[in-house]
Amino acid sequence: MIRFNVPPFTGHEMEYIKQAVENQKICGDGEFTAKCNSWLENKTGSKKALLTTSCTHATELAAILADIKPGDEVIMPSYTFVSTADAFVLRGASAVFVDIRPDTMNIDENLIEAAVTEKTKAIVPVHYAGVSCEMDKIMEIAGKYNLKVIEDAAQGIMSTYKGKALGTFGEFGCFSFHETKNFSMGEGGALLIRDEENIENAEIVREKGTNRAKFFRGQIDKYTWVDKGSSYLPSELNAAYLYAQLELADEITKDRMDTWNHYYKGLEGLKDAGKIELPFIPSHCEHNAHMFYIKAHDLEERSKLISFLKENDILSVFHYVPLHSAPAGLKFGRFSGEDKYTTKESERLVRLPLYYGLKEEQTEYIIGKVKEFYA
Repeated sequence: MIRFNVPPFTGHEMEYIKQAVENQKICGDGEFTAKCNSWLENKTGSKKALLTTSCTHATELAAILADIKPGDEVIMPSYTFVSTADAFVLRGASAVFVDIRPDTMNIDENLIEAAVTEKTKAIVPVHYAGVSCEMDKIMEIAGKYNLKVIEDAAQGIMSTYKGKALGTFGEFGCFSFHETKNFSMGEGGALLIRDEENIENAEIVREKGTNRAKFFRGQIDKYTWVDKGSSYLPSELNAAYLYAQLELADEITKDRMDTWNHYYKGLEGLKDAGKIELPFIPSHCEHNAHMFYIKAHDLEERSKLISFLKENDILSVFHYVPLHSAPAGLKFGRFSGEDKYTTKESERLVRLPLYYGLKEEQTEYIIGKVKEFYA
């Protein structure tokens, strides 16, 4: 059976975990957390990166720092994971869902302005499949209406928009290091902070509302509770596991990109014949091969394709059920405008296996079976 996902493993993870244990420092913000934070800052150009226990918690932290309050509205796509909405709903805000573009599956930047009201506080672009939203237009709208931008870049590490790293356009950017992502720590994430004036507050909220970070830097002689906060620090063991992959980030990305390109080239004939659609990458976007998907004609055809692949020992999956149609989406949000593409396109999409170490012959076998189905 070809699994849909295999968590990345480079071979150095256990060595680094052992080092963390021998350092007798396995709670958060030790040596490996610092190394991961520094790597992220150097790679993205962000003013500050802070590892978190998940991308969900990174987004919750961003919502706190953006001062989201009850009654606020936050604009986002409906085609996203529940965490995108949860982080703001937990603060008492309403999610305002906007339709997606059918080519990239990202929020339609041309529909955002119509969703802005006097209650709007933030825009949350979600970079689907590691392909950037149109950030120039989004930042222009945010500037016009004085809105915060919080990037859900859960799938976007190593991706860029016009040469600039995803997660670094808005005030805050959020990465995921879940086991399904390009680099993993099992469960984990990171918050990127664009503006220096937000760093100290972020450290305080992340560290249970204390100024402990300043204490460990020697800036104060004792630390205390100074504001509201929670515990968003991952274990050093998780950070050690992650750092082994960040060290080989280019190698992992190249491996995934080779598989992505193999899929695209192998299935291009079906696209040209009008039988399927393949991912679209705008010329000004560099993606990270986070996923490879195809679009079937409709929901019925997709279901048959997934079943056929499973019969042939290939695990493929569909993706999000749009949030606006979910019970919680109806309760905590509303759809702005017409759902022209969100539901229709989501029902066509099939994700094929893609992970670090997927063998070329496995990719070729999958391509062959997709072709066999459409033959």
